[in-house]
Amino acid sequence: MVSLGLEDKVVVVTGGNRGIGATIVSFLQELGAKVAFTDLAIDEGKSSALGIKADVTSLESMEEAAKQIEEKLGPVYGIVANAGITKDNFFPKLTSQDWDAVINVNLKGVKNTIVPFIAGMYERGEGSIVSISSIVGERGNLGQTNYGATKAAVIGLTKSLAREAARYKVRANVVAPGFIDTEMTLAMPEKVRDKVTAEIPFGRFGKPEEIAWAVAFLLSPVASSFITGEVLRVNGAHYT
Repeated sequence: MVSLGLEDKVVVVTGGNRGIGATIVSFLQELGAKVAFTDLAIDEGKSSALGIKADVTSLESMEEAAKQIEEKLGPVYGIVANAGITKDNFFPKLTSQDWDAVINVNLKGVKNTIVPFIAGMYERGEGSIVSISSIVGERGNLGQTNYGATKAAVIGLTKSLAREAARYKVRANVVAPGFIDTEMTLAMPEKVRDKVTAEIPFGRFGKPEEIAWAVAFLLSPVASSFITGEVLRVNGAHYT
């Protein structure tokens, strides 16, 4: 049987309690990884993975989570920086509070997620970091200047980190989803969904499982061992 080589690898997923994050957690478990996830709230009994309540906007919170994870599961091999929020509005109406909130979670949160683990990865000479960006970070979108800024910045952060980390055999890549069927997109008005769908050459929204496969591929020490600093678009040719 062909394996992605994730069996018994310890992987951390932020924002793993629901949505795409929860799908990533479950899928990595199916592939044999030992998975921990963080979120602001943990639904007890929902997942067999190790769930830890933590706030990605706080480095101290993520450092404490990292300590608990490594004590219970062992040294971390993989990181999936998935936690993210939206606070949409047209630019003239976008408040400073909404701007800062999105920056703090979507960009500062990625940095706070990686920092507690990366020194250990360097010392061990292995590791894979996958950050979740978005089609909006590359293409832009109405009413999402704050969100788009953070998702573009995640790509810049990752490309620079990939160059730094390569000497330690640690890889850093990005998955950039297009429009995916989640609670958020399913709540969109039907007319808006139809308009967006008409713009996607595949003629449909993506599935969370399709993002999970992309993440697993980039985490894999077998399938993507010579890939770093890349952006893997999963968007049905909505943006190429």
